Amino acid sequence: MNTPIPFSRHGEHVLVTGGHGFIGSHLVEALAAEGRRVTVLDPADPPPDLVVPAGAVRHVRGDVRDTTLVRKEITATTGLIVHFSSLVGVDQYLYDPLDVIDIAVGGTRAVLDAARDAGAKLLLASTSEVYGRNPDTPWAEDSARVLGPTTADRWSYSTSKATAEHMTFAHARRYGTRATVLRYFNVYGPRQRPAYVVSNTVHRLLRGVPALLYDRGDQTRCFTYVRDAVEATLAVASSSRVDGVVLNVGSEREITMAEIVRAVGDAVGCRSDPVLLDTGSAFGSVYEDIPRRVPDTSRIAGLLGWRATTSVEQGLRETVAWARANEWWTGQDPDERDERGAAR
Repeated sequence: MNTPIPFSRHGEHVLVTGGHGFIGSHLVEALAAEGRRVTVLDPADPPPDLVVPAGAVRHVRGDVRDTTLVRKEITATTGLIVHFSSLVGVDQYLYDPLDVIDIAVGGTRAVLDAARDAGAKLLLASTSEVYGRNPDTPWAEDSARVLGPTTADRWSYSTSKATAEHMTFAHARRYGTRATVLRYFNVYGPRQRPAYVVSNTVHRLLRGVPALLYDRGDQTRCFTYVRDAVEATLAVASSSRVDGVVLNVGSEREITMAEIVRAVGDAVGCRSDPVLLDTGSAFGSVYEDIPRRVPDTSRIAGLLGWRATTSVEQGLRETVAWARANEWWTGQDPDERDERGAAR
């Protein structure tokens, strides 16, 4: 396991937008455990199992597009801002692409302007989706973006996050805003909304429902356990060497969707044939799948010595154990969407 480095040089007060979401909530717990004073800006309630010391975290319900509220919460005492707020998940892209774009672009501009005026360091949570369907893997941070047509809502999230990255680097050049972009690759683990391949498969199998597998499951991904993603984020927050840099955050172990569904079945102790679905029939022309998604993580390894260390098998065991212990999650409707502006 990588050991997080203290980042006292950035001050003790940290603001996390979308801090009640999946990765954000785990980061909030880690920050609070280190003794940081944390403010979470999120329209949703905290997860029921969030564990933080009494008084360590202040919860502010609000929309990251509210520039007045954002400016009020990001003050001269804020040393670090971690910006997670967004609408995540294919169901979100297809259901409400306008909000996907508006939150990513409008929310990021509000945070950037406030960060500049407060002199705070900003970490922008971005995504492997920005690479689109570039067939030349593994993807390094300067790899080309290859996207489908704008008529396919599938690409709204990729485009909006790439726009947020453009804004961040333009802001840094014009105003000197300190910022780093982290592109997370297929993060999974406890608390993830059951709308992704790992979380949905765990959710279904624990309820005695067969798993779903799209397009035979030949697509490949590199699944990253949430603890590793948080450790990478803390390491980035601690270093001035990565100001103005884009970093891939992910595992380099490539695995097919069919293999990950089987691995979840092994972790649950329930091996059954999945229900096969066709994405063309399920989603139509507004969706396109990505055959391979593999990161090159040599940059973050070279700069910070970070690599993902949790095996898929270990991560799935921990995820399943958590799910069994948290009925509030297993009882969720997997089709239920987040409140507007929440990061999941």
